[in-house]
Amino acid sequence: MSALARWCLRHRRLVISFWIVAFLAGGATAGTTAGRLTFDFSLPGQPGYETAKKVLETYHTESQGAPIILVLSTKPGEKVTDQQATDSFAAVERDVHGVRVVGRAETGDDIFVTGDGRAQFAYAFYPPQTSFTSETIDDLKKSLAQHTPTGLTGSVTGLDELATNGANDSGPGVLLETLLAGLGALAILAFVFASLLALLPLLVAAVAILSTFLVLLGLTVFADVSFLVQFLVSLIGLGVAIDYSLLIVTRWREERAHGRDNHDAVVASMESAGHAVLFSGLTVAIGLVALVVIPVPFLRSVGYGGMLIPLISVAVTTTLLPALLGGIGPRVDWPRIRHENTASRFWTRWASLLVRHRWIGAGVGIAILTALIIPFFGVQIGTAQSGSLAKTGPAYEALKVLEDGGAPKGILTPAEILVQSPVAGDVVRRARAVDGVVTATAPTGPESNQAGTSLIIAVPDKETAGGSSTDPIRRMRSALHDVPGVIGLTGIGALQLDYLHGVYGVFPWALALIVIVTYVLLVRAFRSLLLPLKAVLLNLVSLGATFGATVLFWQHGYGSEQIYGIEATGAITFWLPLMVFAFLFGLSMDYEVFILARIREEYDTRGDTNAAVIEGVGRTGRLVTSAALILFLSFLSLSTGPQTDIKLFATALGFGILLDATVVRMLLVPALVSLFGSWNWYLPDWVAKLLRIEKSHPQPAVPEPRSRPEPSIQVPTSSR
Repeated sequence: MSALARWCLRHRRLVISFWIVAFLAGGATAGTTAGRLTFDFSLPGQPGYETAKKVLETYHTESQGAPIILVLSTKPGEKVTDQQATDSFAAVERDVHGVRVVGRAETGDDIFVTGDGRAQFAYAFYPPQTSFTSETIDDLKKSLAQHTPTGLTGSVTGLDELATNGANDSGPGVLLETLLAGLGALAILAFVFASLLALLPLLVAAVAILSTFLVLLGLTVFADVSFLVQFLVSLIGLGVAIDYSLLIVTRWREERAHGRDNHDAVVASMESAGHAVLFSGLTVAIGLVALVVIPVPFLRSVGYGGMLIPLISVAVTTTLLPALLGGIGPRVDWPRIRHENTASRFWTRWASLLVRHRWIGAGVGIAILTALIIPFFGVQIGTAQSGSLAKTGPAYEALKVLEDGGAPKGILTPAEILVQSPVAGDVVRRARAVDGVVTATAPTGPESNQAGTSLIIAVPDKETAGGSSTDPIRRMRSALHDVPGVIGLTGIGALQLDYLHGVYGVFPWALALIVIVTYVLLVRAFRSLLLPLKAVLLNLVSLGATFGATVLFWQHGYGSEQIYGIEATGAITFWLPLMVFAFLFGLSMDYEVFILARIREEYDTRGDTNAAVIEGVGRTGRLVTSAALILFLSFLSLSTGPQTDIKLFATALGFGILLDATVVRMLLVPALVSLFGSWNWYLPDWVAKLLRIEKSHPQPAVPEPRSRPEPSIQVPTSSR
């Protein structure tokens, strides 16, 4: 790191010019990059996906998600006639290209009519969505409005419409979300530095984000990349790049306050803080290996794209930042209201208190995490229930009319069974006999009968939102297994079962790989066997507590309605836990590396574990707190999007960061390191030789004076 710093200082203009070109090129091509991102949620090899793929090939409509529901309704006490519904829905199908409409006219099934006759509905199956706002759905709304008879109300509902509150709005957008997060970060940086240096980490973050978009453009040439990556690059990239810059700039100021000239201060800060940044970036990237090894294309693409975030942030921070500090650093460090020549008084006192009462500190931290982990054991993996989505608007009102008329909630999540046409009648009878299935029906007409196949629609009694609600889908799969002529069953319920089997079935292996690689990396970083083990275990416990809090907040609704106006979801979206784990495992490990790297450095200097803990926390406490707040603001900005899934993802990451930076890193870590004492620093010689690192053995304890304070720490001896 010192050699890299010296090279960047000698070639400042070259380094700065290179990143300016990357910044401009990334900005110029950002729109192109976003346009090349995909909305592919395929699950190769899984039965539901393979069936949906065959449906798409033959009927050219999407079957993995929930269909749009077209609703015609009238005033209470009046009825919608079959002729009115048939004419309107048929006109919509003629108007909108590629849409397959199925209602009472095609099936003769009473499921499409409410018990009071006030409303009729039909399913509209449409081509795969390729953006946040689908032109097909817009066309459906316009056509239905044009062909609604006088005196009736035409509305569109369904899970997708309810999830976006029936609005054609994708939220404030990536750019505005990033700007909002950047403003919050600037306020925190201004407090930390109290000088114009606050602008420097933002500059580095801007370069890192646009450079990542540039590399991402190249990645799209060779592989499909999910649209989710653009949000992650902008908002997680902002937080990570600022965090890394914050660590190096803070150490640079400290070295200058200790009397080093600017050149030597840059080199010294890179030797220590730059080293910690390098390992932090690698731990974040390693966490995303969980997504790369999962055999699901869209998760793998998020893993590849996500790994670019920390790696490029590290590259920019460890090259551009030294070049800038070596040139304009002293000039922008004005006015120097805050100085770094001494550790933070508050955090030094806090660490002293923890060292003095380490058993209490460890006990309190473990109790908090245990209380939060308990709800996690009741997690339901699935999709958000309709009750947690829109509470106003046309989509909500249309669904309410259907439910008030006796329609089961399962109409939101029908299953489709692809069969050979001669056996359609037999399959309908078998599906209707399955417990939990309200009806199964085989539509007539060419739209649902092509190439010798037929599509049967089966409606469960409840919406398949995860957990036991998917049991009817499991039972149908079992009842139709090995039945001649049955090609397969698909739909949103089948998709959830596919994810549970295809994703979470191999997740333990991915977890084991991540834990082993991270442990080895941290052994190299801390030259210890115990500290990395504690770091990995605490990270896993912290993640469990985060999931428990997410279950309380979203699944059970303790806070979601008060803050976001969203009722209990009843389930956690099936792809989110893995995404949250992959990103949070590495991001939260950042703070572990920041703190323990400084504690290790202080121990090598002092030979006293408690003194190292006090000084290390005193030096990094404000830094870690500020870094966590910056990342939290990034996730808060991300949660302003209209999709409930995005809100859940952002709030889970935000809570995890705050929990990790407070309860874990500022309570448990200092207390446990103090409790472990000399065991923290033991590394067998053969391990050091194998990993090609310096040997480490506990140093002889420095006798603690009983009548005077420790001069270098400036806290009472009793606090040690």
